[in-house]
Amino acid sequence: MQPIAHSMRLLTAGAVAAAVFLAGTNAAAAPSPVAPVAGASRSGYDRLHLLADLSAQRLATAALVAAAKWGTGRPIDDPARERQVLDAVARQAREAGGEPGETVRIFHEQIEANKRVQRAMHSRWDTDPSEAPTRRPDLTEVREEINRVNGELVRAIADSVSVRTGASCDGILTAAEVIVRRHRGLDRLHTTALTHALASVCASASVG
Repeated sequence: MQPIAHSMRLLTAGAVAAAVFLAGTNAAAAPSPVAPVAGASRSGYDRLHLLADLSAQRLATAALVAAAKWGTGRPIDDPARERQVLDAVARQAREAGGEPGETVRIFHEQIEANKRVQRAMHSRWDTDPSEAPTRRPDLTEVREEINRVNGELVRAIADSVSVRTGASCDGILTAAEVIVRRHRGLDRLHTTALTHALASVCASASVG
């Protein structure tokens, strides 16, 4: 069973703690079939595949965040938290030798994609309360997992600048995204959200 679908089943069944654990072990539980060998020279495709896969891992936490906020009155939009995340990734980008402004732009889309999934989950649970989670995840633990993925994603962004600014970026990214969504068994909601999350990855998509 794929991680995202399994996470939703766990949430509905009430085993939220297990879902948090699953989100934290996605990379180990579902290794990429095209992941480069350690120490090997990585191609442009390898670099964008890693970036797309990390974006999918980040999206896998959205249902957990939604469940943590469900029934609490806490809004999905959290400007203070979003500013903390963007400030942190800008700092991490500088430390990784990346471009802070570019990293922040990509992460803005990542955050919006995550919120898109959260809103869809709340709407689903409003419509059918029987599908709503019966236990609430610890938001602090979920955010620790998000922060871990964020750090890896910052490094992937810094490491892929040459391919992201190349003329072939759009085509390579599309191919990588297709493989990631098939490998992880993404449903329509998460497929659409992943496309949104990757909207600013290629430099050509950021110009306008």
